[in-house]
Amino acid sequence: MSETSPKLRAELEGIPTYKPGKPAAGAAAGGRVAYKLSSNENPYPPLPGVMETVAAAAGSFNRYPDMACTGLMSELADRFAVPLTHLSTGTGSVGVAQQLLQATSGPGDEVIYAWRSFEAYPIITQISGATPVQVPLTPGDVHDLDAMADAVTERTRLIFVCNPNNPTGTVVRRAELERFLDRVPRDVLVVLDEAYREFIRDPQVPDGVEIYRQRPNVCVLRTFSKAYGLAGLRVGFAIAHEPVAAALRKTAVPFGVSQLAQDAAVASLRAEDELLGRVGSLVCERTRVVEALRGQGWTVPETQANFVWLRLGERTVDFAAACEQAGVVVRPFPGEGVRVTIGETEANDIFLKTTEGFRKEL
Repeated sequence: MSETSPKLRAELEGIPTYKPGKPAAGAAAGGRVAYKLSSNENPYPPLPGVMETVAAAAGSFNRYPDMACTGLMSELADRFAVPLTHLSTGTGSVGVAQQLLQATSGPGDEVIYAWRSFEAYPIITQISGATPVQVPLTPGDVHDLDAMADAVTERTRLIFVCNPNNPTGTVVRRAELERFLDRVPRDVLVVLDEAYREFIRDPQVPDGVEIYRQRPNVCVLRTFSKAYGLAGLRVGFAIAHEPVAAALRKTAVPFGVSQLAQDAAVASLRAEDELLGRVGSLVCERTRVVEALRGQGWTVPETQANFVWLRLGERTVDFAAACEQAGVVVRPFPGEGVRVTIGETEANDIFLKTTEGFRKEL
């Protein structure tokens, strides 16, 4: 009998595997504590009240969660002053992004995004069977919105604008975004991926929710994984006009957002004062790190996220190894550069000491 295997979709051939940030396993050389700066996680513990809420919810996880996420949806509707019918939840903003592709794009369709940008975009695009259209960033590592608008064809179904951009931290400002949206056909969905929205301090960067209110073809993605510190519970959401939001609810994995995640998200939303204080501290650390790097002679793009980007080209892997040896794990993109999360002060200090020594070797 000849050996055969199940037939799988041809679109899966060549799809890259998502590479999570490397964990800080064990101790660094010399027995020092190792820090993880590779996944843009919040270094703070859960916000006040969250642990108690999750512990209470854990007593009933023999039951299915509320599939409609009723409490969380109500809280989000009040927080953002949007109708319930304009909301949808999912397993992190990346889970919602994949639902958007299922709802809009298939074989023969095109999806546009900047590159380099969030590495899940090409993966979820190809899974849907659509064709990725990658538009290079400008030399300053910013979205080239003119080139992205030029790339739109009659086959374009969806455009991702990651703002701030992961992994460069750079932003798209209001005037250029509005000009871009004016050029995009109204039947093409523009997704403003704002996973790092809470860290923005540039007043020229618009809140995507304000943009969505005026443009039916704009969808905003947000997450509780970054500023809110719920990365391990996987809950994100979209704000979009009713046809898009309804399609997202249709494509959602049933019971995908656990009750623990729902209840933790509601508790986190209600701890806003503490959240703002923590985010403010991380922004201050971000400023300190960027100023120190520039003082050492590095060229660092202006970042509005909770990470910094260093272009290192062929030295990228060597630099990542030097960081790991020193006690911090960063996220290398071989041949391009490293993304480094703003973490604990001690971790940031180790990173800066490493960059100082590495700079002298260049």
